[in-house]
Amino acid sequence: MNTGSDELGEVAVAADKADKAGAAASAEQSEQGLGSRAPAFIKARRALHLSWQVGIFVVGLAVVVVGIIMLPLPGPGWVVIFAGMAIWATEFVWAQLVLRWTKRKVTEAAQKALDPRVRRRNITLTVIGLVIVGALVGVYLWKFGIVMPWQLKNQ
Repeated sequence: MNTGSDELGEVAVAADKADKAGAAASAEQSEQGLGSRAPAFIKARRALHLSWQVGIFVVGLAVVVVGIIMLPLPGPGWVVIFAGMAIWATEFVWAQLVLRWTKRKVTEAAQKALDPRVRRRNITLTVIGLVIVGALVGVYLWKFGIVMPWQLKNQ
């Protein structure tokens, strides 16, 4: 998995203090490195560390499955899925890399969404969509009318 950019000229711009604070936190995280964050006494014993990893995997899997179930149902499905990934990231390098990639993509998408041209385009498309839906509802009501349930005749 590619967790960095190979493109020339691709630069992340820190727009405010929050971005700078996030960059400082990211630098601290990269200094910590990838890998298990289990306590030292657990890492020292192979069987205990393996059982720790199995436990982390099972708990993370349960949280991810609950998140997947919540996707079509009411609830914060994606938030729960990412929480499960964060649980896995405490122990597994692949999950840490996936979370880094996801955080970078979400940050890029948020920066693109704040671009005035993109906002204008999104607002224009929303207005066009609402006009189309309004026209369809108007045609339907003109053709079939509206009948309230208390005005239905016994059939």
